[in-house]
Amino acid sequence: MAGHEANVTGQFEARAADYVTSAAHAAGDDLAQLAELARATPDAAALDLGCGGGHATYAIAPHVRSVTAFDLSPAMLSAVSEEAVRRGLANIRTQQGTVQALPFRDESFDLVVSRFSAHHWTDLVAALTEARRVLSPRGRLVMIDTAAPENPLFDTHLQSWELLRDPSHGHNYAPSQWRAMLAQAGFVPGHETLRRLRLDYASWIARMGTLDDDADTIRRLQQRAPESVRSYFALEDDGTFTLDTLTIEAEPDGDSD
Repeated sequence: MAGHEANVTGQFEARAADYVTSAAHAAGDDLAQLAELARATPDAAALDLGCGGGHATYAIAPHVRSVTAFDLSPAMLSAVSEEAVRRGLANIRTQQGTVQALPFRDESFDLVVSRFSAHHWTDLVAALTEARRVLSPRGRLVMIDTAAPENPLFDTHLQSWELLRDPSHGHNYAPSQWRAMLAQAGFVPGHETLRRLRLDYASWIARMGTLDDDADTIRRLQQRAPESVRSYFALEDDGTFTLDTLTIEAEPDGDSD
């Protein structure tokens, strides 16, 4: 397993159950939107890339024929399987692997989704290209992730906090970057929805088991941030902040092979 992938797996293996129960991951208007999109394709075979605690999987499973929950971490997949049984969702299966080399045949799925995972991927274009390969010509891709601000100063602060909190963090991308990479991977970017997500600092740190020294550095960076940064992220006295999330839909470009 490559170095970054081993780092990602190591970070999440011991915390799989925390992501199943995480309030920041288990609810949100984005999940309701995802479920509504799934209702339009009741016969779909769906794929959840980087499923993590499985919340996108649980949202769409009642509305489609089947869902394959796909993740790098075996512990995450085990947690998803257990939760699926608890919820009585019998149409969920799990598969381990890397998003850069999906172990599925071409055009295997009608709906491909991902939620709060892509910022860990080492090569987003490669992963999106793989998603394009396994998606049927009339299928739909729905990507949900925390989003970087378009403003470079705000982006620098966010990436710094994220990396100190979680060494497996790759990069948050701005909406303009998402559209460009989707097009590069053979998609036609469609409707996008920006939302705001408040992250309670204490649970945000605890969920990843951030080292005390790194947590202290995050707080120092936050306290020294210019007022424009503090305002954009609605930074609170205890380190709690609010960032952007993006839901973006896309369809395969009919000209791509």
